[in-house]
Amino acid sequence: MKYLLSVLIGASSYGVLSTIVVLAYGQGYQLGEVVGTQLLTGCILAWLLAIYTGWKERRKEEKSVNALTKASSNRSARLSWKHRFLLMLAGTPTAITGLLYYHSLRYIPASLAIVLLFQFTWISVLVQAVSKRQRPNGITLITLGLLLGGTLFAAGLMEQRDGNFPMIGIALGLLSAVSYTLFILFSGKALPAIHPAYRSAWMITGGLVLVFILFPPQFLFNGMLWSQLLLFGFLLGLFGAFIPPVLFAVGVPHIGEGMAGILGAAELPVAVLLSSFVLHEQVTPLQWGGVIIVLLGVMLPELHKRRARTVEYSS
Repeated sequence: MKYLLSVLIGASSYGVLSTIVVLAYGQGYQLGEVVGTQLLTGCILAWLLAIYTGWKERRKEEKSVNALTKASSNRSARLSWKHRFLLMLAGTPTAITGLLYYHSLRYIPASLAIVLLFQFTWISVLVQAVSKRQRPNGITLITLGLLLGGTLFAAGLMEQRDGNFPMIGIALGLLSAVSYTLFILFSGKALPAIHPAYRSAWMITGGLVLVFILFPPQFLFNGMLWSQLLLFGFLLGLFGAFIPPVLFAVGVPHIGEGMAGILGAAELPVAVLLSSFVLHEQVTPLQWGGVIIVLLGVMLPELHKRRARTVEYSS
């Protein structure tokens, strides 16, 4: 249960981002500045956690008299440069997802961008089915149906009159879904034996390097960092580049990429709630109904597992 909750909280953290990005754009900040400060602060937080984790392991090692415990502690801390490079590569989808999704908000409404991003729910299940050569079971298909239907209602797409959206915005939104799927996949596959704190730190570092290559960080030298950009960057870094990778690194290896993709749908209800209470956007009863459907879809797999266990124990 704790691994499911870990992924659920990590996914919910992503729901905070769209509101913060809209506020940052409202203050005139650009894409590279928003994503750059997000990953910079997220990277700093991740390395602070890694340093603290290393300190705790060293203290545990000093107090331990068990050679086996010492060996396991050392093993989690030791990383070759090859492993570091692989983790940095695995972290690039984190940056790419942010760039694609935030850029799509320049061309299409946030509600449509969320719908497009949420196509990762079926993409991740499809990837898992192909990689394992195993068809999704009935409960997974029902869950995906609830998520897709609820997403359409919660995003308000069914009530939009104007369907003429720029193709570049639609393409960016769909590509962000593909990138997010890769992030979920790599979170579970990239050196799962390494401590999550070290994995997350190197993965976020990889994303930061990529963004700084694509968007040279002029905000570090022109004084802009010490404006409101620092606050936006800290919040985006905390909820977008720090909390989700750490929690995904903990939970995804134990629950699988398919279930992680399903639980990731928790982002949408959070985004809708914040849009209503923070941005004061109108949320219709139909959208609230969609939120409830999505929440039911998120809970359905766990409820099904609990019912199956109850039946097994009673028989």
